[in-house]
Amino acid sequence: MSQDYGSESPRAHAQTEHRRPARYLVVISAGGPMLALLFLDTREQVAEFDAGSEEAVQMISGLVATRGAEGAEWDRALQGHSAAERRAAEVYHLDV
Repeated sequence: MSQDYGSESPRAHAQTEHRRPARYLVVISAGGPMLALLFLDTREQVAEFDAGSEEAVQMISGLVATRGAEGAEWDRALQGHSAAERRAAEVYHLDV
């Protein structure tokens, strides 16, 4: 019979590299519903969620959007979206 009771003690914390913070939030239509896309400074997408969610509203509160994501820097990141969707997109630069 074991002499241990309850849960085992926590293990020592292993130091790992932190994730890089998202720098851009793009609000864009996806053929109807509005999506919020999070991108790193390299324009690599790291998250996608409903633009009407409370989290999206909190992230962009007080920020001013740039209209349109038509530049060459967005070509690869938004390749699945039409030119009209990219033109109407709102790009927020997140200060992290």
